[in-house]
Amino acid sequence: MRLLAGVSGAVRAILAAVLVVVMLGAFAAAAGASSLYSGPGPRPGPAILYEPTAVAPELTNTGIWRAAPILVSGTTAYRGGEFLYQDYLYDDHGAHELPDPTDPRASGDTFSKPNGTYTYPTGPGYANNAADLVEFRVRPTTSATAFRVTLNTLENPSLIAFSIALGGRAGQTFPFPYGANVVAPASMFLTVHPSGSQLTADLTHAGTDAPVTGPAPTVHVDVQRRQIEVDVPHQDWNPGRTTVRMAMGVGLWNSAAGQYLLPGPTATATQPGGAGAATKPAAFFNVAFRTAEPQPSVTAETAAVTNAAWWRDQQQGTALAAGDISPFFASVNFAKLAAGITDNSQVPVTGPMDRILASHFEPAQGANYSGECGLQGAEDPSTCVPEYQGNLQPYAVYIPAGHAPVGGYGMTLLLHSLSANYNQYYGSRNQSQFANRANSSIVITPEARGPDQEYEGLGAADVFEVWADIARLYPLNPAYSDITGYSMGGIGTFKLGSQFPDLFARAQPTVGFETNNDVLASMRNLPVLMWNASADELVNASDYGQTAEKLSSLGYRYELDVYQPCANSLCSPVLANHLMLAINDQFAPAAAFLGSATVNLNPAHVTYVVDTSRDHPEYGIRGDHAYWVSAVTVRQSGTDGQIDVFSHGFGTSDPVASGSRPGTGTLTDGNMGPLAYASLTQTWGPATPALASDTLDVSATNVATATIDPSRAHVDCNAKLNATSDGPITVTLAGCNRSVQAG
Repeated sequence: MRLLAGVSGAVRAILAAVLVVVMLGAFAAAAGASSLYSGPGPRPGPAILYEPTAVAPELTNTGIWRAAPILVSGTTAYRGGEFLYQDYLYDDHGAHELPDPTDPRASGDTFSKPNGTYTYPTGPGYANNAADLVEFRVRPTTSATAFRVTLNTLENPSLIAFSIALGGRAGQTFPFPYGANVVAPASMFLTVHPSGSQLTADLTHAGTDAPVTGPAPTVHVDVQRRQIEVDVPHQDWNPGRTTVRMAMGVGLWNSAAGQYLLPGPTATATQPGGAGAATKPAAFFNVAFRTAEPQPSVTAETAAVTNAAWWRDQQQGTALAAGDISPFFASVNFAKLAAGITDNSQVPVTGPMDRILASHFEPAQGANYSGECGLQGAEDPSTCVPEYQGNLQPYAVYIPAGHAPVGGYGMTLLLHSLSANYNQYYGSRNQSQFANRANSSIVITPEARGPDQEYEGLGAADVFEVWADIARLYPLNPAYSDITGYSMGGIGTFKLGSQFPDLFARAQPTVGFETNNDVLASMRNLPVLMWNASADELVNASDYGQTAEKLSSLGYRYELDVYQPCANSLCSPVLANHLMLAINDQFAPAAAFLGSATVNLNPAHVTYVVDTSRDHPEYGIRGDHAYWVSAVTVRQSGTDGQIDVFSHGFGTSDPVASGSRPGTGTLTDGNMGPLAYASLTQTWGPATPALASDTLDVSATNVATATIDPSRAHVDCNAKLNATSDGPITVTLAGCNRSVQAG
């Protein structure tokens, strides 16, 4: 920073901020260039992982707006003359009253329940999301103060309204206008609401609701960007270079009454629900400037459902139920804005945080709960409609403290459970212990478009879009990638691990199993540590036992630890079930298993199973390749096909499996005291040297075509192919202009 010597303090601060922004941009560009596999094909994983960055209109700028969005929820920043607040996605749940008895989420979102109880009208335009705040901005101009509000959904602007409290002092509250039934400190209120077919804005004095004299504020609506800008002329209100307290909330509008639309007990086509017995329910569904929302707790017991924090809306629900949002405010420094200073000090750089993804896919705006599966019917994810449909999607991430390791961070997928959401592990040891390993790993938990998508279709695409997003932001080492998850996340570990085995070094499913054990053959080079519970009422011994037995019969590396019911004073028999290991929240041995293992991208022996039922090419999800074998197609659609290729070019033999050996152990230092387990473990001995030759042994069942990269298989274009198949198969050597037919 010597180049800043001799420059004035204010200018030095501006230049330093610019340098930081430039360096961060260069860092992100470097991360994106090297953080995903870039070697010879086939590339591991699905096509969606390698797609260019998606452009979400809501995150783009036009007119006077220039600053890049923060994309870390619950944070504020100053960026080049703009003040920004980034809200949480899909947290528009209103006050914590009595639930709407018709809420379709009641049965399916047990561990992702909102804290607020509001439900939207069922009529068109609301999309279960119309008042969901994404971002709030302020920017002074030469003649006005400009505010910009971005919403997640904006199908019909005539259905929504929002109010901004300007000024005031702590302890002296006034009611927001237009029957919002909410108070906050304020000197003035700026309200944007429908008037006929247009949006208009009123600036009124707090306490009297008398209009402020002067020209009316102007409103500009950008439906494509879902942004509403309101400009307040300096003749009406000029903050100059002062610091101004601000608060704001978003709600729905009652055009017939000319005021905010209030919820009743049950939603109808035109009225929200979820107000219970409240006689003056708050009108706001979503409130800004919530920078200290509590994180979920795995030991919250019934409060995890009755006073939930999964959507980071717990304080919001409480405050709106009390009708007072005084705790939520921002002190906007207009001197900083006038100087164009950039200040990102309130944006976390390490630890747990919630981020926002721009997705390539938007089936519709808003949320759709009509096809929710919950615990009923979740075995067939094709019947489950993705709940969160917009092109902005939330995800949780944990960034280890300290500098990135030489060569880049590891990357761990931590998949959430059925009925849970992306914040299931937020602030837990399950998250932090997987991150703070010998080789630091970034841990990500995607929303996967809802609580019940089983990591297929759009739910699977979300996983890899989040992975790609992190790869653009941070330097990753593609060799250090692992997959883990709890319950449905454990099932997803097997599903994605078997579909794309060459993405991962190791897999660690907890209380999960594979629903199609035939695909486990693909995991020849992917060791597995299974944690299950003997008294699990949802995933029983037959489920996980058959998966373990299949891995054993294949001769693959695996360990199955079956935890016995909790037997100490810290727990009760009711906890000796499916949730026991989650509540215990001790995953150090699982993190040690993942350790610093790396992906073996070029093993001597490749086995791959094609399960076309899990392919969704419309979302860039197709499983037809692994390692150096690609373009595997089946002869009979709708059935599995398997190919097995051993290359003699490596000069090694297959390692010898130890056979499954029993053992016992105890997990300590968790929330429930010592937990005993019985285990079965199968390992490999070292691969023994063998005579190298230019030969490939190919065995296939129900496979029509396959392509082999000879260089990665350590053979050349003249390799001898010993092929056996139950029917016609064409094996192509990539780059050799050579194909061999067999069968």
